[in-house]
Amino acid sequence: MMDTQAQAQGHDRARERLAAWIDAHFDEQVGFLQEVIRIPTDTPPGDNAPHAEAVARMLAQLGWEAERHAVPEQAVRDYGMQSITNLIVRRPYGAGGPTLALNAHGDVVPPGEGWTRPPYGAEIEDGVIYGRAAAVSKSDFATYVFAVRALEALGLPLKGAIELHFTYDEEFGGLLGPGWLLEQGLTRPDYVIAAGFAYNIVTAHNACLQLEITVHGKAGHGAMPETAVDALQAATRILNAIYGQLPALRQIKSKVPGIDSPTMLVGRIDGGTNTNVVPGKVVMKMDRRMIPEEDPAAVERQVRALIEDAVAGMPGIRLEIRRLLLSHALRPLPGSERLVASLQRHGRAVFGEEITAQGTPLYADARLYGERGIPAVMYGAGPRTVPESNAKKADECLVLEDLRKATQVVALALLDFLAPQPD
Repeated sequence: MMDTQAQAQGHDRARERLAAWIDAHFDEQVGFLQEVIRIPTDTPPGDNAPHAEAVARMLAQLGWEAERHAVPEQAVRDYGMQSITNLIVRRPYGAGGPTLALNAHGDVVPPGEGWTRPPYGAEIEDGVIYGRAAAVSKSDFATYVFAVRALEALGLPLKGAIELHFTYDEEFGGLLGPGWLLEQGLTRPDYVIAAGFAYNIVTAHNACLQLEITVHGKAGHGAMPETAVDALQAATRILNAIYGQLPALRQIKSKVPGIDSPTMLVGRIDGGTNTNVVPGKVVMKMDRRMIPEEDPAAVERQVRALIEDAVAGMPGIRLEIRRLLLSHALRPLPGSERLVASLQRHGRAVFGEEITAQGTPLYADARLYGERGIPAVMYGAGPRTVPESNAKKADECLVLEDLRKATQVVALALLDFLAPQPD
């Protein structure tokens, strides 16, 4: 009994020391995050290897070696990007413990319009840092690096290992980020904590199907439309068919808290050559989000049939349907409940409020670990809700106190898994 009490007291002291180390190094952590934000990684175009190289140099200054895993150039260009180098930092400890991977992505959507501060300035005002990916997910480069440093600063006899996975393909689906590292056999962790969006722990997320629909007709002079085949008229039928499905999709409900119904939209349309020319070609890009209970293959068959049926029988119209992305849902796996319990317990203590575990209608590359049977959850620095951070919008931001607290929570969770536990 006394031994158990002594161990518990030892863990309490370790928790206090973790928090003290993070506080003492917080200015350094914020400076690290500013450097990570200030290097643009707009995707597209996706020229992201320079950012990875800069992060590897920053880690070297901390005494850590980052393995550089460059994805072959042709594969990257065929994918629609310019360069990808993924990083793995391995921190091995004593034998007999699990390997935990911490994954954050460095690629970002382009800043867009409407910013009141420089999107790559990493400016700080009233305890808030502003910049593209300040919230999702360059913030968690800093969360994870400093959580691991704090853990190691304790000097405890840890068992197992930590891997940091900094990848650069989440905005295009992750197949050349975590997917590529896993496919190449470069990593096989026992557990994964991936970059989060908010205070809550994400245990499940939607699947996503994206299609490119090309409608071929025949261009002709606007004064003689009878000599042409109007691709835009056919595309309009497809649009009507897609949006006509929305009432039925709203009737489908997920049983996963935080996830509601499937969605479908056309996000981009390109076509025509001039005002006075009948459009001979129209290209549309559509997005279909699937709740975890749906079968992605079955949904793709249904959507393709919907599109084809919409223009069936239209003379002179030819369709091409190309899959851009088919990402599977993230679902809880055996073992993920241990991650959730640890993060919730420490989150409750650090933030002073209940930390929920739920699903999200978004999708992320955490699913790629789950597809290989690796328990994964998403947690990191962030606000109470995604909209508060302006994630992927103008003036994206992060409250620095949230960064400090999330770093403590992650460090404490790592301590649970890697340090000897009281009975």
